[in-house]
Amino acid sequence: MTVLASLGLALSQSAREGVLLGASSGAVNIDFDLTFVGQMVIFAMLIVVLKPLVYDPVLGLFEERENRTEGAKKDAREMQEKAGELLRKYEHELEKVHEVVAAERDRIRAETARLEADQMAEARKLATKIIDDGRERIAEEIHAVRFELGRNSERLARDIAGSVLGREVA
Repeated sequence: MTVLASLGLALSQSAREGVLLGASSGAVNIDFDLTFVGQMVIFAMLIVVLKPLVYDPVLGLFEERENRTEGAKKDAREMQEKAGELLRKYEHELEKVHEVVAAERDRIRAETARLEADQMAEARKLATKIIDDGRERIAEEIHAVRFELGRNSERLARDIAGSVLGREVA
């Protein structure tokens, strides 16, 4: 015997017993009469009347809500893609600006170094000229002082000799 056959046998046996038990314990009797048919007709009419009045508008609202939700999600995805693209463009432009700034900074540094070297060279020239002029002036003053000393040395020698000897020397 197969499992299905044994199961069927057990069900039919329990059904017979249930019918017998139900009959003895006051089982529910279901009669299919005209009230049942009337209820089915009323139910069908309610379906026909309520479908366009309630069900279709509610289903339409659900569909509209779903469409709007999907539309909002689609719009959000598009905006996010645009924002990503704008961010990429911004970063690319920012990178270009950084490159230009770095190049300009290097150019300014080189120009500043050149100007500094030029100013240092000019300052060295000026300092050398001032030193040379000072040496020349000192040499002229030394020469003038020596000349003056030479002129005054005879007179000073006579004055010193006269002071030492106590008399005037000729």
